[in-house]
Amino acid sequence: MAITTNAICNSFKKELLEGAHKFQFTSGSAFKLALYNSNAVLGASTTNYATNPGGGANTEVANSGSYSAGGGALVKPNPSVSMASATAIVDFSNLSFTSVSLTARGALIYNTTTSGGSGTTDSVCVLDFGADKTATSGTFTVQFPAFTTSAAILRIA
Repeated sequence: MAITTNAICNSFKKELLEGAHKFQFTSGSAFKLALYNSNAVLGASTTNYATNPGGGANTEVANSGSYSAGGGALVKPNPSVSMASATAIVDFSNLSFTSVSLTARGALIYNTTTSGGSGTTDSVCVLDFGADKTATSGTFTVQFPAFTTSAAILRIA
């Protein structure tokens, strides 16, 4: 099994109702994005960040350039949360890793400051890039979709 689809993690849904995740621009939770190769086992049942999800060996991409284990911090623009047409949406700024040589199939967004759940690595969602994406001695950028009710990375309708 591998990364096969984009998914909101089931544990995140429960923790959201418990108030563990705060997406405010200021005084909110801190979120990170970790990159994984095609051997990673990530999906809706993923509960926490791990370097080798599913027990496979070497599934988080190797340290390279500005990428290191655990991934990179996600920046929340102002506003980072909005409500329109009965849909709540969340936004993050694009995230770039520079001077890297890596291949990634997907990513995990996780909360590093949860007050509930299991602690400081609670999963939010899995991103499937659809195919391996590679950067060789260059910049690897995760570009987030438009901050709209039909495209935002996280939407609750």
